[in-house]
Amino acid sequence: MWGRIEWNPIMDILLQIAIILICLFYGARKGGAALGLLGGIGIVLMTFVFKLTPGKPPVDVMLTIIAVVAASATLQASGGLEVMLQGAERVLRRNPRYVSILAPFVTCSLTMLCGTGHVVYTMLPIIYDISIKNGIRPERPMAASSIASQMGILASPVSVAVVSLVAFLAKAPVNGHVIDFVGLLSVTIPSTLAGVLAIGIFSWFRGKDLDKDEEFQKRIADPEQRKMVYGDGVTLLGKKLATGQWTAMWIFIGAIALVAVLGAFQNLRPLIGGKPLSMVLTIQMFMLLAGAFIILFTQTEPNQIGKTEVFRAGMVAVVAVFGIAWMADTVFEAHLPELKALLTELVKTQPWTYAIALLLVSKLVNSQAAAVSAMVPVGLAIGVLPGYVVAFAAASYGYYILPTYPSDLAAIQFDRSGTTHIGKYVINHSFILPGLIGVGTSCLAGFLLAESFGMI
Repeated sequence: MWGRIEWNPIMDILLQIAIILICLFYGARKGGAALGLLGGIGIVLMTFVFKLTPGKPPVDVMLTIIAVVAASATLQASGGLEVMLQGAERVLRRNPRYVSILAPFVTCSLTMLCGTGHVVYTMLPIIYDISIKNGIRPERPMAASSIASQMGILASPVSVAVVSLVAFLAKAPVNGHVIDFVGLLSVTIPSTLAGVLAIGIFSWFRGKDLDKDEEFQKRIADPEQRKMVYGDGVTLLGKKLATGQWTAMWIFIGAIALVAVLGAFQNLRPLIGGKPLSMVLTIQMFMLLAGAFIILFTQTEPNQIGKTEVFRAGMVAVVAVFGIAWMADTVFEAHLPELKALLTELVKTQPWTYAIALLLVSKLVNSQAAAVSAMVPVGLAIGVLPGYVVAFAAASYGYYILPTYPSDLAAIQFDRSGTTHIGKYVINHSFILPGLIGVGTSCLAGFLLAESFGMI
């Protein structure tokens, strides 16, 4: 048709990688499903212009995303999510002095239970109200909570990123041994909590106290501004919850608990072809089951499921993973021998370079699941040991580097005191230090845990 473009191999690879980066960068700027759709440009160019053999879309990952999102969206549509949020608020209001440390743990825990960081939006105005009414600089818990809510994704047994990692690690055994679902979470859960604790400790001391902050005091000197800053309280505590909401929550949590048990005790899973049923299929089955039970045993309207924020965000994630992973797999699979020769020694002697690459790609795609889908197969293919992939899993969260992610923007919007902010130089914003501290601590803890478990 067009004939293969005649370049030397290195120029060929560099041009194709440049196309991937352009698609990622422009797609991230456009937002929404554009990130995955622009992958279509890349895959067409690779196939028809460069004559590369199309790679394999991550079908297992995409189906798992759909199953998890369907269950989580059903929980939200049922009102079961409000039960969790109300309990979280009760914990914070009983301990207002410690909100800077407790709030990040609360938002992280909610993400771990629900598999998505989007649950943080309802908590942010509550966290603001607790902090401002108790004379605590809102920036401290607000920025920390936004970061922690995203860090919880790598510690959730039903998050897209974790399920994706399990699927990729299943194809990369080391000496006949695969790092399974439980092995992965045994590293990512404690390392994530270590990172969240580091964020909380840092946030406890960050910035000026409100009574010593000249800019804040000048703002509230105006009676109208003072009224706006302190405002009316926001709370879920007075809201009466229906029986069906409690039922939905317990069904969802029960399904997660069953998934965890089946992951820990593989002999409980049926044998398929002489091997225990894979955890990828197990998660898919039980998430669909959870959604079905919520519909059957509560008054949830099925037509409301597709209208939830969780469902919309999840379907965007499916499109993003589809386009990005397919495009990246096509390029890297075609040039695997050259990349191995070029990078194998580097990743063996300097494995942290993989973490840096993962972090930067995450910023480009604004999604941990998409970053995992794009980079983990590549890393494993060029010789990154699975143990390092697990140890540095936290590096898949890098989209705090610029304050463009919805949860960060929401935190700025809900903080009427103006302390949570974007700085003059953009990069000096409220989220950069908590993000670097949290992710850095998680990677360090992950490395130590992976090493102690014999994964490295």
